[in-house]
Amino acid sequence: MGKVSAGTVAAVVVALLVVLAPASSHAADNTVSKLPWEKFNVQGGAFFAALNNKVTAGSEGAGVAIDVEDFLGLEVQNTVFRLGASYRIGEKRRHRVDLDYLYFNRSGEKNLDQDILVDNNVIGAGSRVDTTFNFQIYRAAYSYSFFQDDRMDLAASIGLFVMPIKFELSVSGVGSKQGDFNFTAPLPALGLRGDFAVTPRWFIRTNLDVFYLEYQSFKGALVDTRIAVEYNPWEHFGFGLGFDNFRVKLEAEGNDYPGVDFQGIVKSQFMGVQLYARYFY
Repeated sequence: MGKVSAGTVAAVVVALLVVLAPASSHAADNTVSKLPWEKFNVQGGAFFAALNNKVTAGSEGAGVAIDVEDFLGLEVQNTVFRLGASYRIGEKRRHRVDLDYLYFNRSGEKNLDQDILVDNNVIGAGSRVDTTFNFQIYRAAYSYSFFQDDRMDLAASIGLFVMPIKFELSVSGVGSKQGDFNFTAPLPALGLRGDFAVTPRWFIRTNLDVFYLEYQSFKGALVDTRIAVEYNPWEHFGFGLGFDNFRVKLEAEGNDYPGVDFQGIVKSQFMGVQLYARYFY
């Protein structure tokens, strides 16, 4: 056990004075200690997602949009581990930092039903194609609560999505890649967040992030919507059930945008439900 600091002792003394104070002083007490918004939170659990991804490898007119789930045999359903954390800064807890991480790692193989053109290469019908499509999301966000009381916390946020994407397509037995790109796209986003205390143990959490940018030969758009219901049966532990709808489209013809050096279009969408446990204080 670590050494008890003077600040900790002082905090305990103050807490005892508040408990022993007259009821009238409790009614007048409007400090942050009476608010239900925890200072720190970490959560993790299984995320059950349905995915829909389309990839065009090559410049416009030199390739066709390929549905990687239907046409290339990647599974539509994917279950992964999702992790998130948040920390409120300052005595009033209006400043908050959030971190999230999610990783889809998929591969598949399929005999093509028809010819396809990928990056100026024709892959004939009947060819056995091996495909890898890995998709990660790192999210960091800062938010400020412009309205906060004991039932509602509304905030505006600015954040950054960093998304390493790896797509590789090759014909079995040939060994050469017929189409591929690997890049990491940093996408800044603006958002809104709303937390609602339905009861002392039940909470509703909502979040919306959006991004759109056209820069030279790069175009990017992103919309991420999340809502969750949480139940906290214990003082520092609880459970949650969340729903997420994520859409992103990236289009590039070179390295005009930082972290992006490819020719093609990526459209990715997933919808999913997460069941998670959380620790907070």
